[in-house]
Amino acid sequence: MSRQQRDALDAVLRSAPRSETRPTAEEQRSGFAAALTRPAPEGVVTRRTVLGGRPALELEPAEASGRGRLLYLHGGGYVVGSPETHAGLVGELARRAGLRAVSVDYRLAPEHPFPAAVDDGIAAYRELLAAGTDPRDLVVAGDSAGGGLTIATLLAAREAGLPQPAAAVVFSPWADLTLAGGSIRSKEGTDPIFTEADVRAFADLYVGAGDRAHPLASPVFADLTGLPPLLVQVGANELLLDDAVRLAGRAGADDVEVTLEVGAGLPHVFQHHYGHLDEADAALDRAARFLTAHLGAGHPGADRLEPVR
Repeated sequence: MSRQQRDALDAVLRSAPRSETRPTAEEQRSGFAAALTRPAPEGVVTRRTVLGGRPALELEPAEASGRGRLLYLHGGGYVVGSPETHAGLVGELARRAGLRAVSVDYRLAPEHPFPAAVDDGIAAYRELLAAGTDPRDLVVAGDSAGGGLTIATLLAAREAGLPQPAAAVVFSPWADLTLAGGSIRSKEGTDPIFTEADVRAFADLYVGAGDRAHPLASPVFADLTGLPPLLVQVGANELLLDDAVRLAGRAGADDVEVTLEVGAGLPHVFQHHYGHLDEADAALDRAARFLTAHLGAGHPGADRLEPVR
C-alpha cells in the first residue's frame, strides 16, 4: 500500500472498534463520526427531511437533471454511521451521477437489533414509490452493512410485491453475518481496518442470538431472483472480500445481471478516499455510469408486479 493510501486510511483506523477493549456503542459512534465524516461536496445542497418515518438527509447536486433519484443506505456495521458521516461519499456519487439523493438514518443496534434496519429500509423505499417516484427512475446504493441492507431492502420489496428499482450498487457489502467467508480468516492481518473479532462483535450487537443466516441478515443465503442489475465493488485487502464475491456469484446463479469489481491492494470501502486515491475516484465514476445507464430502462418483469398501495 502506498504512503498516500496509508495516510488516507489513518482516520478510519482510529475509528475502528479494536478487539482488545470494546468501547460502548455511543463511544464507537462518536469516534467513527469524528474520524470519518466528510462534508457534502461543493455544489451539493443538503436538507434534513423525514423518509419512511426516519430522519434522512437529502443531497441535491447542482448538476442534477431529470427525475432520477438515489436512495442510499450508509455503512457502519449496523451500529455506527449516519447520513452525516457519509454525506461526502453520497454527495460524490450523486454529483457524478447527476442524481438527487436521499440518505436514511435507519435505526442502529444494539438499541434496535435486526430486523429494525430492514424495516426502515423498506419503509423508506415504499414511501418514495408512494410519493410518485417511478421505479424506473429510482436507484439504490449502500456500503458495508449498508450494502447488505441494500440487498435486504430489495428482497423485502420483492416479497411485498413492490416493483424493483432500475439498478443497485454496493460497496464492500457485508452480506454474511455468519462470517463463513474464507477471507474473514485469510485476510486477517492484511485488512488494515478490521479483525475477525471486530466484525463478529458487530454481528453480535445486530443479531444477537437470532438467526444469522436469515436471508435479510445475510443475503448471500437468499434467492436473489428478480433483483435489478447489480454492481458490486470490493477491495482485495479486506475481510469482506468473499462476501462480495459470493454475493455476486449468488446473483449470477439467480439470473441477475451483475458486475463484480475487485480492486487490487485496496481496503474496505476504499471509495471513501475519493480525492486522495485515484482508484476511489475511478470506482465512483464507474458506479455513477452504471446507475445512470440503467435509469429509465425499467426492469424485466416489473410490469407484471402489482401497483404500489
